[in-house]
Amino acid sequence: MKYLSEFRDKKPAMALAECLSGLAQQRASYQLMEFCGGHTHTISAFGLIDLLPSNIHLIHGPGCPVCVLPVGRIDAAIELALKPQVILATYADTLRIPASKGQTLLKAKALGADIRMVFSVEDALQMARKNPQHQVVFFAIGFETTTPPTAVAILTAKRESISNFSVFCNHVLTPVAMRAILDSSQRVPLDGFIGPAHVSTIIGSRPYETFATVYKKPVVIAGFEPLDVLLAIKMLITQINEGRAEVENEFTRAVSSEGNSKAQALVNDVFQLRPTFEWRGLQELADSALQIREKYQEFDAEFRFTVSHHTVPDHKACECAQILRGLKKPQQCRVFATACTPEHPLGACMVSSEGACAAYYLYGRHRS
Repeated sequence: MKYLSEFRDKKPAMALAECLSGLAQQRASYQLMEFCGGHTHTISAFGLIDLLPSNIHLIHGPGCPVCVLPVGRIDAAIELALKPQVILATYADTLRIPASKGQTLLKAKALGADIRMVFSVEDALQMARKNPQHQVVFFAIGFETTTPPTAVAILTAKRESISNFSVFCNHVLTPVAMRAILDSSQRVPLDGFIGPAHVSTIIGSRPYETFATVYKKPVVIAGFEPLDVLLAIKMLITQINEGRAEVENEFTRAVSSEGNSKAQALVNDVFQLRPTFEWRGLQELADSALQIREKYQEFDAEFRFTVSHHTVPDHKACECAQILRGLKKPQQCRVFATACTPEHPLGACMVSSEGACAAYYLYGRHRS
């Protein structure tokens, strides 16, 4: 198959669903976590849950970069944006993430902060070229997928001597979060993972091997189309039935075992591990995020400016932290689809285009 429509074909989807009905053992219960928010939206948008046997349970994971970013980092971004002569360049999803005291980046913009939406880090670089009298800070956020472009931007700024460009780095690492879920004292029982797609195009399938060898949890890396997800579930159920725990790659058209070596080299040149970083729902995790290396420190907004760091609790009614760890479904949050909606979000899971709450709301699951 080569084209998008082939991965959304109803006929093979129904055939896979029928196969799963025969494959799922009646006395068994299968608990599978889709780590990535892109998978959550595919599952919701195409009604895949309705095609599965009732004993196959899909559990949401923390795979949404906007969702796992803690309130304190949003507060720090607002603090940066309010500094004189600073332009904060950011993706659209971050604009409405609730910060402390009812603030958001969007509200800070209304108060006079120069905050501009960009589609890529290259847009932020171009903004710095065109506004030499301002300091342009790029609000970098994302898993391994979006880290290489940020590295390229820093290298470009260095090569072109763009002295008014810097990065507020919030890049985090997927395997560490998966391990934290399995190590947590408060965890949902899991039988396997639907592995992330875009992340794996960069890091490859090899980093997930520890989950198979040490934790005895099978991982199947899956693309984002409905047939990808259904086939990955079939592969996981087959492994579980046979008592195997291996890393398998359904997304062979884009993912290799070694990943993208050029992208990895760029990231390793520009970034290093942070000793610790706070995640929403997972608290402080060692070696779970990246920071800019000393040789590129001139482009590190946290080095260039004074940025305060503090831990801020989520809204007391928001269950986003529990949802990110698979301990609750969106409908189990008491403010879901009432006080908390995409138009008026109380938590990041309802803001992001990859958030679990947004997926359940947008595709009608709240009606049940």
